[in-house]
Amino acid sequence: MKWKYTISLFALSVFGLMGTMFYYGLDFSLLASLSFYESLANPSTKIVRIQEGLRKEEIAEVFGNKLGWSDWKKEEFINGHLALNSEDLEGRYFPKTYIVSKDEDPIGITSTMLHEFSKETAKIKKPKASLVLNQDTAIKVASIIQREAGGKSDMKLISGIIWNRIFKGMKLQIDATLQYAKGDEEEGWWQQVEPADKSIDSTYNTYKYKGLPPTAISNPGIAAIDAAYNPQKTTCLYYLHDKKGRIHCSATYEGHKANIKKYL
Repeated sequence: MKWKYTISLFALSVFGLMGTMFYYGLDFSLLASLSFYESLANPSTKIVRIQEGLRKEEIAEVFGNKLGWSDWKKEEFINGHLALNSEDLEGRYFPKTYIVSKDEDPIGITSTMLHEFSKETAKIKKPKASLVLNQDTAIKVASIIQREAGGKSDMKLISGIIWNRIFKGMKLQIDATLQYAKGDEEEGWWQQVEPADKSIDSTYNTYKYKGLPPTAISNPGIAAIDAAYNPQKTTCLYYLHDKKGRIHCSATYEGHKANIKKYL
């Protein structure tokens, strides 16, 4: 039977590629970026991968490009909290690979992402004597961790340092919050921070104002959220990443200056 032979060859080619990916230790989520794989799905659906640490405008762009949204639909997604009669949803657009209808509307996408957020965060083990007052606070911290960490391995340490600063009444002085304040579509959402930016009059400027920013600054993954709830115990108040991405922290500003001289 010719059609059975064709299907068999097709199946062998697909599973052969998957086997190759497994052998080389590649992430199966990479399949989402392969054009042929999308044709295996229902032609009325699209595969959309949302990376960790994006802000909602970037997520709107990713979905918009995949689903052919107009600028008006992108704005509808960005302002989805208004349609849902809720507070700003930044931080709760859960990052993962989604399979969605090509005709799905922005509010439908928002609802799906919020459902995933609720489902995944419910799995996190939260300490009984948690320092986190509420989920909103935890997500703000997690969003900063996601942008500041060099990888999952240093997320809990950064979390511990952020909480140390908060409970000592220090200004957070975190570049990622400044990037959120100054980001825009034309110049880039995550522009490099310059010394002059520290004087920007924005409630997201944690060099100027104490405490956490008014909303999350990105949409964190589960590792960053877990780190916010379960920080590493540390005496450190300052940290930096060296040129190889390794983190170095210090309990004093003098120690931090020494680390800057040594590692940067």
